[in-house]
Amino acid sequence: MSISAKRWPLPAPMQAALDEARAAADAGEVPVGAVVVKDGQIVARAHNAPRALKDPTAHAEMLAIRRAAEVLGDERLTGCDLYVTLEPCPMCAGAIAHARIARVYYGASDPKGGAVEHGCRTFEQPTCLHRPEIYSGIGESEAADLLRGFFAERR
Repeated sequence: MSISAKRWPLPAPMQAALDEARAAADAGEVPVGAVVVKDGQIVARAHNAPRALKDPTAHAEMLAIRRAAEVLGDERLTGCDLYVTLEPCPMCAGAIAHARIARVYYGASDPKGGAVEHGCRTFEQPTCLHRPEIYSGIGESEAADLLRGFFAERR
């Protein structure tokens, strides 16, 4: 169900998500960034912050979705796109479905923890109430390099 798209130059929202991922790394968090876009405009951006916030749900996608809902004044983010540097996990995929996000663009695949093209494949489950369009591989090398570098420094 995924469409792989590798574009150069990167779309501005993915570039913003990568900037957020770099900010996460600078803060000692796993470098994942996310941006929510509505009508071509970034309405929310965030990076991983579970350590800083002492909140295991403070993934980039969750924080960006929460901020977008607040900015737009609605729990449904109908017509919004989510750009994220790493394939969303099951928790984030569930939030994406509940928020009714139209399209998800992500960079690096996550065979171990992802839930879009790997693992439980959340959006393919018959109980999933909303299935966004999925576009993978956008900014994949940059996102993967950030993650590899982050974890290499910690070994």
